[in-house]
Amino acid sequence: MEKNTVSLRGRNILGLEDFSPEEIRLVLETAKEMKNIIHRDIKKVPTLRGKSIVTLFYEPSTRTRTSFELAGKYLGADVVNITSGTSSIVKGESLRDTLYTVEAMGVDAIVMRHKAEGAAAYASRVVSPVILNAGDGAHAHPSQGLLNLFTIQEHKGTLSGLKVAIVGDVLHSRVARSDIYGMRKMGMEVHLAGPKTLLPRYLYEEPGIFVHERIEEAIADADVIEVLRIQLERMKGGLFPTTREYARIFGLNKQRLSLAKDDVLVLHPGPMNKGWEISPFVAYGKQSAIQEEVQNGVAVRMALFTLVLTGGKQE
Repeated sequence: MEKNTVSLRGRNILGLEDFSPEEIRLVLETAKEMKNIIHRDIKKVPTLRGKSIVTLFYEPSTRTRTSFELAGKYLGADVVNITSGTSSIVKGESLRDTLYTVEAMGVDAIVMRHKAEGAAAYASRVVSPVILNAGDGAHAHPSQGLLNLFTIQEHKGTLSGLKVAIVGDVLHSRVARSDIYGMRKMGMEVHLAGPKTLLPRYLYEEPGIFVHERIEEAIADADVIEVLRIQLERMKGGLFPTTREYARIFGLNKQRLSLAKDDVLVLHPGPMNKGWEISPFVAYGKQSAIQEEVQNGVAVRMALFTLVLTGGKQE
């Protein structure tokens, strides 16, 4: 019944702050159906036959760009990739002109990653194709937030009431922002820990969010731990002494992991700085769902394409 009353058709996917709990549940339910397609010998359905999608990436990406591309192709769409290093962007073409060019080619959806916060929202105002935000600076990464929720729900059977610890570089993490919005909407309790220099001040005032100075306090009895990557490329320097010191004080290792629940689920958006924010023992241990997140990312992005381009109808 819920699928008939909630629709994302024609919707720009800019951030999870724009989603209702019902819309999040719709994406997760649809992703479950999409995951069955990934497990088939022939991973092809005609849902988006005749549709065209462009991925427009101004920043490097492996997991996100490839999973969006595969998601479109598994659904039967034509997918074209544009990266800043191999397009007219290197000749000085503006974002607006690039968007106009892509729109003029008759595409139905644009998947966009850009270093500037608000770039996806700007694109949604400038051109008519549906915009799916694949990361805008440190602002938002909605599909990653959704795939994290999907992974947690698959393992735990529920979302409401779970304690989640998000540890590390929260300040520069668009994933953390999307996670916090999505997790709070689904009734999860969020605990944050990291160097004070990497924790945004506004989070201290948010309901349902608890900020800790020590990682041990955040992960105690946690159902889920998400480790964030140290984003050296976004830092100006001086935010913590050395990566060795960071690993010693804030890294998730075997000893710290034992403070969480026995069935704790460990997530990481990737790529990992192993030995810094997470030890190899934890990254590849039995509690880790890090590689599973990659597969779930394809399923969630298939769900998003299906819902925004067809409304969930098998066309």
